[in-house]
Amino acid sequence: MAALQVTKLVSVLARCLPSDLKNAAKFKVKLMEFDPYLNMHFAKHVTVYAHDPSNMCKPGDVVMIDRLPKKLTKNITHQINKIVYTFGDITDPITGKKVVVGKYRDEIEARNELFGKNSSGFDYSRAPDRGWQTGKRDFSDQETYKRYHMFDHDEPYAV
Repeated sequence: MAALQVTKLVSVLARCLPSDLKNAAKFKVKLMEFDPYLNMHFAKHVTVYAHDPSNMCKPGDVVMIDRLPKKLTKNITHQINKIVYTFGDITDPITGKKVVVGKYRDEIEARNELFGKNSSGFDYSRAPDRGWQTGKRDFSDQETYKRYHMFDHDEPYAV
């Protein structure tokens, strides 16, 4: 029943997951399902595939996806509208300021100026953009595939 609800929705905010289909990205959509006996809503997650031929979405990104007028394949029912937040770079939608955990970055910088910077603190202004370690430590650009069997050797890109 939840899969029907997702296909009826026109625009959905979703989080990108590692995908095993070519030219498609896999997304996790959060639906709030009402329980009439408890009179409460409970979170239910549904996976949806969206058309992404340019591979612009990486796992962890929050994107807005729209329903296609006609399905491309059996699984691909949506298309990517825009990337709202890239992974690791959260912006408060009301103020437009960058956020770290529960505090604004400029508040953290102001506190560091007042009380002195912690030697183990991270400097966000000098941090490079996501993807600068592609091929070294960031393997999100590698092709993923489904793992059907358990082998003795390690399969780093299996889903």
